[in-house]
Amino acid sequence: MFTEIAVFDLLLPGDSQSLKQKRSYVRPILAMLKKYEVSAAEVGMHDLLGRAQLGVAVVAAEAAQARAVIDTCENQMAGRPEIELLSVKRRLYGDED
Repeated sequence: MFTEIAVFDLLLPGDSQSLKQKRSYVRPILAMLKKYEVSAAEVGMHDLLGRAQLGVAVVAAEAAQARAVIDTCENQMAGRPEIELLSVKRRLYGDED
């Protein structure tokens, strides 16, 4: 069993100057990610308007399968025109960890 986690640092559009506007960008992204059968949540930068940090985790039988799911999530986020993906931190955990 393998678990891969990723933390995505996002720059939101300039009009996200309230928590309501920030949520209007974050919620659809989280809904899109969950279509890939991952756990996804806003995990940081809660107080910063215009920035968001999203965490994604997946559990799979094979390491390659876990990596492929997170790769897909990363590609989907990078392809969204309304946000800028600033950084991604990933970690794979196996049975020995």
